[in-house]
Amino acid sequence: MTITTRHGSIGDEKSLHDLAARTFGLACPPGTAQADIDAFIAAHLSVENFARYLADPDRTIVLVSVDDQPTGYSMLVRGPIADPDVAAVVDENTSIELSKFYLAPERHGSGIANALMTETLAAAADTGAESCWLGVNQQNVRAAKFYAKHGFEIVGVKRFQVGSEWHDDHIRQRALSFAHA
Repeated sequence: MTITTRHGSIGDEKSLHDLAARTFGLACPPGTAQADIDAFIAAHLSVENFARYLADPDRTIVLVSVDDQPTGYSMLVRGPIADPDVAAVVDENTSIELSKFYLAPERHGSGIANALMTETLAAAADTGAESCWLGVNQQNVRAAKFYAKHGFEIVGVKRFQVGSEWHDDHIRQRALSFAHA
């Protein structure tokens, strides 16, 4: 098994959408309506949206592949923080958001997520940001353990809308000074 990481580029939008469609629901709490998950994917994770994300200089997408087959991705976003709950605890001038971090379910527990996180944190540090923050559903125990293992600490809470449902997220943040360690 050969694991590789690389930055996404124009032409990756279909693979990214396919991964998003397979993985986004995994981050939602049990009981989230499939119609709401589908609506979120259509509104934010379509092929057209990924084409825009890939062309946006304030976004960095990292792909991880196994034997040349895309199996996960992350997305970093620089810029203003629109959510007031996040803005209250995160300095938008010195931080970057880890907006997406997903791995195909059949690859969970394989160590591939570690490779993706290592490359993602290196890319975040390369932007000059001093810290990286993310939001994760409070019921997503698996992700919370993974992020804690990678140095992300809870610094606040926020709400996140999926379709017509609102979910409670933890805001997690970590320094990037040791991202290359």
